[in-house]
Amino acid sequence: MEKILGFFLQHREAIFLVILSIFLGIEVISHVPAVLHTPLMSGANAIHGVVIIGAIIVMGHADTTVSMILGFLAVVLGTLNVVGGFVVTDRMLEMFKKKK
Repeated sequence: MEKILGFFLQHREAIFLVILSIFLGIEVISHVPAVLHTPLMSGANAIHGVVIIGAIIVMGHADTTVSMILGFLAVVLGTLNVVGGFVVTDRMLEMFKKKK
């Protein structure tokens, strides 16, 4: 219990920043109109490519099997998220094209 309390006391600024960002994110997302929600979220999923690059770096420096597996899972899940973001964006753009 002392280790947990010590961790919170040592990192209280970072914990406060994370909690503040959560509340700010909820406030911002709740005020986005429904028409813009899907395109914004699909664009945010495309930014997930940064996680893919980080996971590839982790896999390159992996010393243990566990870190290699976690890096591989991060690459796979990040790729699925990026592809899903582009699919949703493409579907939304198709809705706005004029039909012939």
